[in-house]
Amino acid sequence: MSTIGVLGLGRSGLGAARLALAHDDAVYASDTNDSPDLRAAAEEIRRRGGDAEVGHHSIERLAGCDLIVVSPGIPPAAAVLRDDRIARVKRVSELEYAFRHLDAPVIGVTGTNGKSTTTALAAHLLRTAELDAPAAGNIGLALSEIALRADPPDWVVVEASSFQLAGIDTFAPRVGVVTNLSPDHLDRYPSVQAYYADKAKLFDNATPSTIWVLNGEDASVRGLAGDSPGERRWFRTATAMADGEQGGWIREDTLVVRDRGADIDLVRTDELRILGRHNHANALAASLAALAAGADTAAVRVGLRSFPGLAHRLEVIVEAGGVLWINDSKATNIDSTRVALRSMSRPVVLLLGGRHKGEPYTSLVPELERVRSVVAYGEAAGRIDADLADHVHVEQVSGGFEAVLDHAAATARPGDAVLLSPACSSYDMFRDYEERGARFAMLARMRAEAFHG
Repeated sequence: MSTIGVLGLGRSGLGAARLALAHDDAVYASDTNDSPDLRAAAEEIRRRGGDAEVGHHSIERLAGCDLIVVSPGIPPAAAVLRDDRIARVKRVSELEYAFRHLDAPVIGVTGTNGKSTTTALAAHLLRTAELDAPAAGNIGLALSEIALRADPPDWVVVEASSFQLAGIDTFAPRVGVVTNLSPDHLDRYPSVQAYYADKAKLFDNATPSTIWVLNGEDASVRGLAGDSPGERRWFRTATAMADGEQGGWIREDTLVVRDRGADIDLVRTDELRILGRHNHANALAASLAALAAGADTAAVRVGLRSFPGLAHRLEVIVEAGGVLWINDSKATNIDSTRVALRSMSRPVVLLLGGRHKGEPYTSLVPELERVRSVVAYGEAAGRIDADLADHVHVEQVSGGFEAVLDHAAATARPGDAVLLSPACSSYDMFRDYEERGARFAMLARMRAEAFHG
């Protein structure tokens, strides 16, 4: 019996603790935060025979562990991880720990943007092909929960963040997907290169039989893969597939894949229910991954047409008084907001704000042509105003999130879109981007109901 330490009692930490206890290991789990949800998680671990604490970490208890599983929300610079007393204890991410107990092949999806949509869509396509293929990882369901299943699935589609990949040793997807790369998490990483280096760990355990689905229009993605073993299948939205290449592209607004030398039409882009050219790229990536995992093209076509998209990713909430309210709360970095703005066909009232993540907002300037007004809020409001006021009308709004939406409603005109695409994390006002997006959706629907009387 081993003693497993678990840092963090969110979804990943609780899943890892459940998995360790199911394998008859001793567990000590802890979280420096304290909330009703965390206390409930600690109580569950104690009921199952482990030990757990909230409000602090016991370094003495952690020093006695054989392995420490680190939740992705704990940064490398956290005091507990820098304590010399636990320096000798091996540390892994929850993703790595679960993979060691997983008896199913993995499609691993990483990148800066589009990971969640590509992960969910690939799982949807496989399920449409009548394969048991849950989505897990950073998308919400801890991989440990899948490893606990008595009957392993046919495949698991895993969204892997840089934070999770940083702590792997053996994690090896049979199919690996990289959607794109751009600067992100510079509040946690010392440089873009350090961020990319953690992403590159996806390739650490590649073999000649690994299939890589890669963005052929992103030089950083091509560089990330380097000369890692495995077959390349490229996806592109602006250029056609070259002779001899395998992959997918868009030809005359139709998604096309090349399979064993044959070019196969899948669906027209206007048949997809997800908005924007970036989502066409996500659809190509997911299709190539699903086909590599054994789905047939007929099922992929049906799945592409039926996939509704994910909450908080360019999610159309409601239209009232000619104003369309769109929830893109998952856009927690500049590049995601840039992509969202490129997807807009209406004049935009743009809600930017939250906790600053290190990138200048001036890089949004080329995409502001359709932006009528920026509503800047939260901790980053002053910085947003300073960066953008010379290029677009910016108004800072103080107070709560309801005041932000009140101001947006007063600014928007019939024919406009109110777009929440914050380019910031949510942690100054909300638990996470999901809570932020849910609040936006609720307040938008309330305004629509009031408008319709």
